[in-house]
Amino acid sequence: MRDFDGRDGIMLFGGIPVTEIAEEFGTPVYVTDESRLRENYRRIYGAFSKHMDTKIHYACKANTSLAILKILEGEGSGIDAVSVGEVMTCIKAGFTPDRIMYTGVNASNEELAAVTELGVTVNIDSVSALERLSKIKTGLPVSFRITPGVGSGHSDKVITGSKGSKFGIPDKSVIKTYIRAKELGFEPKGIHAHIGSGGQSAEPFSDELEVLIGYTNELKDLGIDLDFIDIGGGIGVPYRPNEPEMDIDELGASLTEMILEETDVRTIILEPGRYIVCDTTVLLTRCIDVKDAGTKKYVGVDAGFNTLIRPAMYDAYHHVALGNKFGKACTAKYDVAGPICESGDYLAHDRALPNPEEGDTVVVYNAGAYGFSMSSNYNSRPLCREVLIGGGRAELIRDSECIEEQWRHQRIPERLIR
Repeated sequence: MRDFDGRDGIMLFGGIPVTEIAEEFGTPVYVTDESRLRENYRRIYGAFSKHMDTKIHYACKANTSLAILKILEGEGSGIDAVSVGEVMTCIKAGFTPDRIMYTGVNASNEELAAVTELGVTVNIDSVSALERLSKIKTGLPVSFRITPGVGSGHSDKVITGSKGSKFGIPDKSVIKTYIRAKELGFEPKGIHAHIGSGGQSAEPFSDELEVLIGYTNELKDLGIDLDFIDIGGGIGVPYRPNEPEMDIDELGASLTEMILEETDVRTIILEPGRYIVCDTTVLLTRCIDVKDAGTKKYVGVDAGFNTLIRPAMYDAYHHVALGNKFGKACTAKYDVAGPICESGDYLAHDRALPNPEEGDTVVVYNAGAYGFSMSSNYNSRPLCREVLIGGGRAELIRDSECIEEQWRHQRIPERLIR
């Protein structure tokens, strides 16, 4: 887990006191450190590119804020997109279509037509999608997502590579799908798999790559030479204090060695999302209420699972600190709960905190991945602001919604109006 500095009992984020950020922009608010974003991208790119030609396709579902996308575009990243909306958002941020790969699951004909028209590479998820795409447009360079039979992730809900998964082409159909693609006039260029999200062990990635290498060499024997192997994303990051971090340099060395020694492929593609943006961002929220319920103590805050759903949805751990009492001794354990009218609305359970009081600035760590991108208007609550810290300045990169904006697409039939 990333460590932060403090000054006079106040936590600093990007060199700025979190209390000042909360005061200027209000709460709840997501705050991203630009320098950390660049560091994370350069670290993972360097770990692989020093061994072989490497393309990083940022898995933008983790965070599609335009400013963050723009920074990564400037760093040279590509994009892994899973919807036409993500494709269009990335183009808006400056990515050219040749830097975007679309990997949709259960993609409709309308979406396949739209992404094809936009000119991005299509990574096909099923035999059905291949046949349907051939009726829209053929002659395209394509890749295929296969089900490797290897799964990894922080929760059963995010493991995607196991046998029987809804994602990818199952093993019995892989080779004949590539042959069928050639028959239909497509140009198979690569093979892809994604085993899950947030894995902290290197072994599943090696197991996945062995499967991809096996298919690659079998296809070569059939006269289908692939340009790249795409191992997907899923490299985890430490969320808890003192949790070990994956050795990304060792992972890069071992996986590239496998490809270089066992295949003729000379380009690897990775699709990190969480690894790049997770620890770049904190969620600042305000202590509204402190309650002793007898069997449990609560810190009530103004951010709920409408703002950050991961703890409620995945039982995910996010470290919590009081930004205005940084480094002070903890006095008791509390649940950190939000304002949503649900008993499952919490950000943290049983956290030792230093005497919380109304008005405290509560800091939720590791909020950059699947934080804002999964937020909602539940309980008719507006989406919150986002702020970017760069060059010693805090700048607004997304304003908060007003309540009226939630009505903009609603209509009341005339017959109901009195």
